[in-house]
Amino acid sequence: MNDILQFLKELDLHNQREWFEANRARYDQTRKEFLDLTAWLIDEIRKFDPEVPMLQPKDCMFRIFRDVRFSNDKRPFKTNYGSYIARGGRKSGFAGYYIHIQPGEYFLSGGVYMPSAENLLAIRQEIYYHPEEYLHITGDNSFKAVFDQHYFDPLKTAPKGFPKDWEHIDLIRNRSYGYGCSLTEGELLSGSFKEKCLQTYRMLLPLNHFFNRAIHESGTE
Repeated sequence: MNDILQFLKELDLHNQREWFEANRARYDQTRKEFLDLTAWLIDEIRKFDPEVPMLQPKDCMFRIFRDVRFSNDKRPFKTNYGSYIARGGRKSGFAGYYIHIQPGEYFLSGGVYMPSAENLLAIRQEIYYHPEEYLHITGDNSFKAVFDQHYFDPLKTAPKGFPKDWEHIDLIRNRSYGYGCSLTEGELLSGSFKEKCLQTYRMLLPLNHFFNRAIHESGTE
């Protein structure tokens, strides 16, 4: 993990194609290390989440190359490594397990981030019809103590098609349903880091199954 962090820290300082090409061998090596970590996580997650199939690590890891065509930020490379482990891989739309390593920003997360309109509607409907189940999962004290980061991007009012006076309307105003756990660099480099990942992901299992049930039953996946 030290080599990954050092490479990403230097890339953050020298985010140019010339520097990247001069350090291509370091990129290839650290990318392989992260793919190996992703492969290990896939195998371990499958032991407690039967919804996760055999996946290729490359189908879970995000590319480092940025699409700058429509961005004012013309830096060519991301400065993080990330993998999203879910049925169907990172592009599937299903809830899953994410790991993010970026200098100064390390976290584990799960749930659904920026779902399609169809999947978002399915999740909102699932919460609307089963609010107690959703609140039981996300309102648990141990869950709240771990997941200190929320990726919700809420609407200012009730979403179309739902009653504005519903007592739990705040639960379905979100445009994303992601829950994250921040990490320190010390935790990332510790010998217990892998077990920390698994402990965190196990806590996300009921939430991911709740969302995936909604997506699967709606037929939008």
